[in-house]
Amino acid sequence: MVSVIADTTSSIPTEEARRLGLYYIPQIIIFGDETYRDDTEIDNKTFLAKLRASTVLPKTAAPPPELYKPVFEEISAKGETAVVICPSAEVSGTVRSATVAALDFPNADIRIIDTKTIGSGLASIVLQAHQWAQQGMDADTLVKNVEGMAARQRVYFLVDTLEYLHKGGRIGGAQALLGSLLQVKPILTLVDGKAQPAESQRTKQRALAKLIELVTTQYPRDQEGYLTIMHGDSLNEANALAKTLSEKLGLDSARVPIYDLPPAILVHAGPGVLAASFYIA
Repeated sequence: MVSVIADTTSSIPTEEARRLGLYYIPQIIIFGDETYRDDTEIDNKTFLAKLRASTVLPKTAAPPPELYKPVFEEISAKGETAVVICPSAEVSGTVRSATVAALDFPNADIRIIDTKTIGSGLASIVLQAHQWAQQGMDADTLVKNVEGMAARQRVYFLVDTLEYLHKGGRIGGAQALLGSLLQVKPILTLVDGKAQPAESQRTKQRALAKLIELVTTQYPRDQEGYLTIMHGDSLNEANALAKTLSEKLGLDSARVPIYDLPPAILVHAGPGVLAASFYIA
């Protein structure tokens, strides 16, 4: 048997993760001297209010190895394989934390996967992997399938500003756009797990139209593309984007999940972020 371990950077609501029986690990949010687990100690509404009121950008920290250890102990005691599905190591220390924790269990079968993505695209991988595990898929096949799925992932983020990514040190190749922050609305993507510029437009309306074009021209028509939408305090825009993409792609809009981005991502992407994730053929 395989047990899947995920974390809050997947954007899966904590209640849903519990209902599914997922092992779910929090990220850590730091406001000055105060630290919060983002699964039980701070929610999105509270976080956004604190973010907007704060004069200093909060920080994030990967879950410490100690949070993984009781999970690894429980899974190994059952003789099962632990598959940890992590966000990109380029933007999070989660891979390293899980790897350090696994060192204390040399006889356990623990597989740690860097998906090179984050947010709702990561949620799609986690939920599919959990389904495979529930169906009895063996560990080798499951890991191979997860890695194959991760290699096909595409994501496009429309951010209001690069300020948060820049201050948080997660800007990657989008650094080149900083000189024109006031003139453009950038669309970012992930390349090898790093934030990179995909497009830039003069207005948000044009940027949104370009994001829609990018998704509709790349989305696979002959297989499941796992389209998801994610946002930071932009639910109306997220609903509109899901509706537009569903119509253009011939999908049932009710089956396109919309995720609230968690605090650990909003620290870096900022309020107003809007994104679409999917998987190419």
